[in-house]
Amino acid sequence: MIAKFDTYYIEAIQEKDAWNLCNFMVANEDRFKRYLPKTIAHTSTPDLSKQFCEKKVKQFKREEEFLFTLKENQTNTFAGLVYLKALDWIKKQGEFAYCIGYPFEGKGITTNAIKILSKYAFENIGLETLQIIVHSTNVSSTKIAQNCNFSWVKTLKKEFTPIGEEPLDMELYELYPQINPLK
Repeated sequence: MIAKFDTYYIEAIQEKDAWNLCNFMVANEDRFKRYLPKTIAHTSTPDLSKQFCEKKVKQFKREEEFLFTLKENQTNTFAGLVYLKALDWIKKQGEFAYCIGYPFEGKGITTNAIKILSKYAFENIGLETLQIIVHSTNVSSTKIAQNCNFSWVKTLKKEFTPIGEEPLDMELYELYPQINPLK
């Protein structure tokens, strides 16, 4: 386990999470399909989800990508996921991507998780720059970046192309511990 807060906890993805991850992604597919199409595709059945979890556990151990689960303490119900991805070990940089299930939105869970995982990334993983890349219409994600003390850096032109859509400009937020200390 990485950390506990309120009535939730954060831990690294585990192989035993496959079935619950599949259920979580299918239940929230409409919510996640625009920005997490690959995760949905790789977790849409129990067998695919099992393969996905096995791969993510290996990537976590090899420090290629870190996938964290957010769960309720008492029920172990999935509340959300946080990726620490696009790792650049030369620049000591990584990017957060996250999602929260319908019943858990608006409760500050993702904000708390990003604050905790930012500190974890700086102190335990050795990163020096953390990024959040968000579309300007995604007000909730923009607020998470701002509430976690990330600073807007610039607009990334045609940075992300959702399935069946034109490329979107995305907003880049960054956090550096020496400039934006975590509160």
